[in-house]
Amino acid sequence: MIRFFVMFLTVLMTVCLPFTGQAAASFGQRTANMAEIKGIRVSSTADKIRLVVDASKEVDYETVVLSNPTRVVVNLHGAWLSPAVKKNMDLGSRFASRLRAAQFDPNTVRIVVETTVGKNNYEVFSLKGGEAPYRVVLDFGNLSKGSAGASIKFPTGHGNEAPNDTKAGKKPEVKKDTSKSSGTVTPPPVVKREPFFAPGLVGKKIAIDAGHGGNDAGAIGPTGVTEKSITLRVAQEVQRQLTAAGATVLMTRTRDTEVSAKHALASDIEELQARCDVANDEDADIFLSLHMDSFASGDAKGTTGYYYGAGTSAGQRLADTVHKSVLNALGTQDRGTKSCNFYVVKHTTMPAALIEMAFVSNPAEEQLMGPDAGVRKAAKAIVSRLRDFFGT
Repeated sequence: MIRFFVMFLTVLMTVCLPFTGQAAASFGQRTANMAEIKGIRVSSTADKIRLVVDASKEVDYETVVLSNPTRVVVNLHGAWLSPAVKKNMDLGSRFASRLRAAQFDPNTVRIVVETTVGKNNYEVFSLKGGEAPYRVVLDFGNLSKGSAGASIKFPTGHGNEAPNDTKAGKKPEVKKDTSKSSGTVTPPPVVKREPFFAPGLVGKKIAIDAGHGGNDAGAIGPTGVTEKSITLRVAQEVQRQLTAAGATVLMTRTRDTEVSAKHALASDIEELQARCDVANDEDADIFLSLHMDSFASGDAKGTTGYYYGAGTSAGQRLADTVHKSVLNALGTQDRGTKSCNFYVVKHTTMPAALIEMAFVSNPAEEQLMGPDAGVRKAAKAIVSRLRDFFGT
């Protein structure tokens, strides 16, 4: 019996060992020219969470966004996942809750991050050198000032903080995956004419743009208050007050959604152009875009007005008028009125202004604009000075 058992083991080893060697050789040959995904590191601050995927060599990658729930998917091509990498992580961040990593197919590693932020609040980019030969970095959170790998120019502000330059078409120049791009070509700026207005609000067509919305949360405050929620509430109160005064109000959005008919599938330009179209198609008298500013430091504060530098003097006067009124009503720091090339003030045919009412990243100003009292105060200030803009 023992003799037969020994013979069985001998035959089994003779049959199986060559296949084991072939499998090992096959794996080694298959992955010889592939990048090994060696680890995933996580770091976070109050403003963002960063996920760093370490690779042994450069990889091609693409990014896809899925909904219900919102997930950012990064496919790393020509890569294999080391068994040492943790495949599931609870991230414990208000910006990203969970990460999953898997070998999606023999040549692709897939990273899936469940997130609550919109398309303006995540970045995927690559870095070379440092702790690993090649890294793919995923940032989630208040990214209005960009992160490593971003090249951003800040306008000069009042004080030491740089004001946000990423609202309403002001996205940072970051090397991102382009698989989501529709190939949309930016249309040329429209020709603005110097208008003549009869006094009063009665009969005026006023376009109010509540910045961000839907899949795009905008900036996010320390306690989780989103820019998109504040701008919508202020816009709705402005609409109520202007309508009561006899004006016709054209709202780019009246609920938490994108403006483009493509919704979350729209490119940035398509979404911004849809906002312009609301005003242009109805021949509005003025266009006013409402936003909340943001910065990496919670100390940044204040109110800023923007107008298109190559536009009309009425656009600059509109920005000056509303900026000063909001500033005085909220008691915030004066960050001035500035010329800009932001899409929505450049591609509307009428006098247009964009107002950063306060910094949602500043705890005090987040609390100022969170309650209904702050919303009504800002809206009243806007409406009162629009009366002055048109004349009484």
